[in-house]
Parts: sequence; structure tokens; C-alpha cells
Amino acid sequence: MKLVRWFLGCIILFFNFVFTPRSKKRASDEQAKLDQQTSQFKLYQFKACPFCVKVRRAIKREGLNIETRDAKNNEQYRQELLEQGGKVKVPCLRIEQNGQVQWLYESNDIIAYLNKVAA
Repeated sequence: MKLVRWFLGCIILFFNFVFTPRSKKRASDEQAKLDQQTSQFKLYQFKACPFCVKVRRAIKREGLNIETRDAKNNEQYRQELLEQGGKVKVPCLRIEQNGQVQWLYESNDIIAYLNKVAA
């Protein structure tokens, strides 16, 4: 089973590389404002997870600058996800605004939230 997951992960990453979406073009001041707004967002993810790839592609399409954190290969990020988010489930978007922290799971919910931010 591990071999099958590894193989499927490689295929997912290959097609993601080949068909990488283009970023939206914005005026530099508008992009700077959006970068500032998303500077406190962190995406906890696994590199070959299909739902994580879906979210990363949406981030790329919208031209957002969001830090990604590999919760599979980095024990510190995995612990943060478990202790602060409540569960080790990816993708998970950590949103910090005005001193409040929100943990958003489900890829469709994350994408809808990011589309609203980028609008």
C-alpha cells in the first residue's frame, strides 16, 4: 500500500508540475496590499496529498503569497497542527488576524475563503 501511495503521489506531483496554473496579474500596490493581508496565513500540508495540491493550485491561481508548512516531514509543524489546530488533518489553513487564530480544514472551505480574500 505504501508503494501505491508513493507512486500515486509522484503522478500527482508530476501533473501538478506540468500543468501549473498562471497567477493573476494585479497592480503592484494591490498585490502588496494582498500580500500584507495574507502574510499571517500558513498552510499546513503534505506535499503529495491531492487535496493539498488542489489548495496550492488555488493559491497559485490567485497569486497569493502564503507560507506552506510540511506537516508530514517536519515534526514541529505536525505538533503545532495537533496542539493548536486540534488534529493532524491536512490541508489546514492557519489564519491569524487581529490577534485571533482560526484553523480552517477542508480544501473547498479553504479555497472559498481565499477566493473571498483575493476578490
